Amino acid sequence: MEKLLFKGGRIIDPANGIDKILDISVESGKIAAVGEDLGSAGFKVIDVKDKVLTPGLVDMHVHLREPGREDEETIESGCRAAAVGGFTAIACMPNTNPVNDDSSVTEMIIDKSKAANLITVYPVAAITKGLEGKELSEMGELLQAGAVAFSDDGKCVENDRVMRRALEYSRMFNVSLISHSESGELSAGGQINEGYYSTILGLKGVPSAAEEIAIARDIVLAELTGARIHFTHVSTRGSVRMIEDAKKRGLQVTCDVTPHHLTLTDEALIEYDTNCKVNPPLRTKDDVEALHKALAEGVIDAIASDHAPHALHEKEVEFSAASFGMIGLETTLPLMLTKIVGNGILSLTQLIEKFTIAPARVLNINKGTLSIGSDADIIVIDTKAKVKVDTDNFLSKSKNSPFNGWELNGAADCVVAGGKIIVEDRKLVNLNPMRNV
Repeated sequence: MEKLLFKGGRIIDPANGIDKILDISVESGKIAAVGEDLGSAGFKVIDVKDKVLTPGLVDMHVHLREPGREDEETIESGCRAAAVGGFTAIACMPNTNPVNDDSSVTEMIIDKSKAANLITVYPVAAITKGLEGKELSEMGELLQAGAVAFSDDGKCVENDRVMRRALEYSRMFNVSLISHSESGELSAGGQINEGYYSTILGLKGVPSAAEEIAIARDIVLAELTGARIHFTHVSTRGSVRMIEDAKKRGLQVTCDVTPHHLTLTDEALIEYDTNCKVNPPLRTKDDVEALHKALAEGVIDAIASDHAPHALHEKEVEFSAASFGMIGLETTLPLMLTKIVGNGILSLTQLIEKFTIAPARVLNINKGTLSIGSDADIIVIDTKAKVKVDTDNFLSKSKNSPFNGWELNGAADCVVAGGKIIVEDRKLVNLNPMRNV
């Protein structure tokens, strides 16, 4: 394997408290050294002056659709999209067909991701069999097969007793349950956020309380069991208020937010754009401001794309019939650099933490760091790059993004995964033609 030396870049590694102009050397797929004026003999030298080097980004909430909906995305196409987006590790949700509630599905996902030979894919297994909320999956077997967490994402585990038992079992294994927090009774039939825009558009709304009631229940159960719980795609002021209180009381509670909930409000639906139909729905300006504040204050631990690919025929239909979700792997980094760092909500270092060591800690995976001896997952960011979003050029098999045509700042110029350069000049390199299409 080629030895690499990155010279003269701004190294941002929140895990080790580094934000400094330094060199990084890579040998045998690992970080060999981080320091000033490292020797270059025998190395391929890459000049990264005026660029930013960080650990490879970690996306802890991605839908890869395989098995079952390979027309929307495959493991390989999702890995390609993630790589050009700067992500070297992703966690994929279990709502596939068949559901990832069996070790054979978990093993297949890992095998196919290894065959893609790009980035690391971590399967998140189902909390309950078939995502039906009735019977717990075989957590021990799924963990042995390679699962890193459990979620019924797309559905809430509505049965209090089942959720309690799931938390008790997860505590035995010291893994996080990732909660899709939604009261099915309150959200039933809802299309967008309940409020002004649902009224004027004539669409059934989903109240903030649908999310907040479920979060309140799970916080109570987490306190009862002493287990870890992670709330994904939080979207309301009330949600972050309860999570902040739980953290202050010492509970093992963490959460993430999506780029679209940080940048869009329900006003984006004024023209019935189905690409803005997501679950949980886009909320109000007041909610977005609360999310910004919670992000800056550390109440929100991580940012995750909730990359949700859908085929054209599932989005280009009447609004009530359209599927929920938008893709995000290829827009998340420039969108957050532009809207979150650019608007002073987070510093660049704080943003990188939300994408690296913070999600890695929630998932308890050895990623998100440039520590000596760790996997050489590195990205080189050009913060001055100008990016115009063009879904026609996306590597994802689906194109359902409301950000098409947006002009953003910043991109991953170079991506190294396991010591191998997989993206150079913002393009994938040294790859065989894609399979499974």
